[in-house]
Amino acid sequence: MIPDVTTSQTPPRTLPTGRTPVVTAVLLIVAGVVGLMGAFALTLDKFRLLENPTEALGCDVNPFVGCSPVIESAQASLFGFPNPIIGLIGFVAPIAVGVALLAGARFARWFWIAFTAGTFLAWVFITWLFTQTVFVIGALCPWCMLVWSVTIPLFWITTVWGLARGVTAPTGSGVQRAAARLLPYSWVLPALNYIVVATVIVVQFPLLLSTLF
Repeated sequence: MIPDVTTSQTPPRTLPTGRTPVVTAVLLIVAGVVGLMGAFALTLDKFRLLENPTEALGCDVNPFVGCSPVIESAQASLFGFPNPIIGLIGFVAPIAVGVALLAGARFARWFWIAFTAGTFLAWVFITWLFTQTVFVIGALCPWCMLVWSVTIPLFWITTVWGLARGVTAPTGSGVQRAAARLLPYSWVLPALNYIVVATVIVVQFPLLLSTLF
């Protein structure tokens, strides 16, 4: 008689493994909080304009820098409601994930893939809003630019980190090894993105600097 053999099943591994990614967690929290502040300020300004359409907002600095032209544009309500509402909801996610990481939480691969996809969609959205603001509306909204400034590193650095840690790419794959080598220099990607944005603004608004200084 062959005795029954009981095999123990290893519980599914959650990712990432190893020590707590403190730098990434702090980045997520800071980007989420700053982005939430920008979205909240834009929402308040939208309410002010609804109550008094002729009111001058505090961020209306000069003909080139001002929130009113952007908030009142059709692009500011792309889905039929004010865009800042998306930010009020969306920026909660990186804060929650960052706090969870600091508390020692580990998430499955599907979660990190979905989270990275969300940051990518946010980056695409703010890039589109940037082009509309600069080339169509013709005004720069300070609160909008604050949201752009945190979404850019949120996408680039989180993406490289996820690939390097094997949370969005197969462990041991060529993609992971390449991302791991790039990770210490991942700040270069958002820096290049900032340079592109700044260059476009300076070229499109050649008189901007003279009005600010």
